[in-house]
Amino acid sequence: MSVEHEPTGSHQSLYRRFRSQTFGELRGQDHVVAGLRNAVHHGTTAHAYLFSGPRGTGKTSAARILAKALNCTDPQPDGDCCGVCESCLSIANGSSLDVLELDAASNNGVEAMRDLISRVGIGSPGRTKVYIVDEVHMLSTGASNALLKTLEEPPDHVKFVLATTDPQKMLATIKSRTQHYEFRLIPPEVLADLVQDVAAEADIELDAEALDAVVRRGHGSARDTLSALE
Repeated sequence: MSVEHEPTGSHQSLYRRFRSQTFGELRGQDHVVAGLRNAVHHGTTAHAYLFSGPRGTGKTSAARILAKALNCTDPQPDGDCCGVCESCLSIANGSSLDVLELDAASNNGVEAMRDLISRVGIGSPGRTKVYIVDEVHMLSTGASNALLKTLEEPPDHVKFVLATTDPQKMLATIKSRTQHYEFRLIPPEVLADLVQDVAAEADIELDAEALDAVVRRGHGSARDTLSALE
């Protein structure tokens, strides 16, 4: 299990510390992993993806892993990223020029979107520039229209990953221009394995009763499960 590192002395939640760093580590979304790995391996990735599903099920993590796989300097035969090259590490720590992220929950205006897409044509060090827009359903009408215009004719080196917990609130025209993957609630047995692995890595003592309680409180979300463990 990979660990996401931050500067010494800074506190990291367990969910951030043990965030999935490769497709192989992404749990409970086998249908998503299989599709994305296959597309990367065969060079058939779409120009825009829509990842929808409940909070804490791996949508943003999958978007970052896809960005790694598309820019990895040591790509794996199965379409996964290596997770340890300079490109993968820079994406993991948020310093990569190949990945731009926008949280539409707090930046939902047209100016924020225009600023983001104004950089679409600018090159970056890696092979592919990936734009990740989280909670895309919260974009204003003007921002949604600005995004739509870019999705209609994106440059060849650009990919968009749109993530949302409520795809019904999105413009139908935006959804029609994406390849849609639906993330599911994570099964209890998968969450139990995750909790046991994290507890072992973090040196946390956990009995069977506590494990069951943590998994129940998680309600199918890896983020909420690890928050309950913490």
